[in-house]
Amino acid sequence: MTNKNRTILKIVIPLFIGLVLVWYSLSQISIGELIDYARGANPLYIALGILFGVLSHISRAQRWLYMAQPLGYKPRFANSFMAVYAAYLINFTVPRAGEIARASILANYEGIPFEKGFGTIIAERVADTLMLGVVIVLAMVFQYDFLKYFFSERIGWSSFIFILLIALVVLVGSIYLIGRSDHKLAKRIRTFLKGLLEGVLSIFRMKNKWRFIAHTLFIWIMYVLMFYITTLALPDLGFISMGALLLGFILASFSIAATNGGIGSYPEAVVIAFTLYQIPEDPSRAFGWIMWATHTIVTVLIGGASLFYLPLYNRKLKKV
Repeated sequence: MTNKNRTILKIVIPLFIGLVLVWYSLSQISIGELIDYARGANPLYIALGILFGVLSHISRAQRWLYMAQPLGYKPRFANSFMAVYAAYLINFTVPRAGEIARASILANYEGIPFEKGFGTIIAERVADTLMLGVVIVLAMVFQYDFLKYFFSERIGWSSFIFILLIALVVLVGSIYLIGRSDHKLAKRIRTFLKGLLEGVLSIFRMKNKWRFIAHTLFIWIMYVLMFYITTLALPDLGFISMGALLLGFILASFSIAATNGGIGSYPEAVVIAFTLYQIPEDPSRAFGWIMWATHTIVTVLIGGASLFYLPLYNRKLKKV
């Protein structure tokens, strides 16, 4: 398969999945019902959710500056901020293409070599992956009673232990094969894992590591608060337990990578999480659509404005 065909598949397959999920979601709840839920939503909580989202991106833009400084560069915050939003906007066209675009923008306007800029962005993603892991662990802690019931009543402890043993054997076997194999895929996995380790270590070696860590914590606190505060906008959702909240946040986060910007997959991920806790489907699906739509609109507006203003802003700087 040629690189061109791979690129086409990377665009077409997630988009196709997203459109199928949009069709499925709208077959479960009408557009009229979604509009009714949106009209009944408290705009204050939605606005606060948007504010928390924007604050997380401001913090992300500032956090990246700490990674660029050890490389000998002092990029402008404005360029970093606009690059962040432009990257999120571009992810709606090709999933994960935003990181490449962001590194290209910084190379163009800040003179940072693409490979160095891209390397810092990958290191950022390592930190974010670790934080998502922390959220998953917290979700497991808060869902202890639910997990205990699920495995003891629905699956049975003997079946669970058997599945756990099988998973452990598969994991150990996979690690052994990846470590010993000369297969191209195994080498790629080893390179990827080595890059993750180097990324983590680079964070602790940087001069402003504590500021970087503080911004990382702030970003993810804003993410969770953004999700939580928006649930309060829909009275029909009722009280959302911490377990349901964290599980919904986790599945919704994964859904964004599954399709272009989470189109179609985001509301259905929320439904899967919330209905496990006996939260009704309709308000769960409506919340997912409202959450996705509001933040998509903000991303399109700020990301589009960023792409438009970036050359104008940097042209003015050259004239000064």
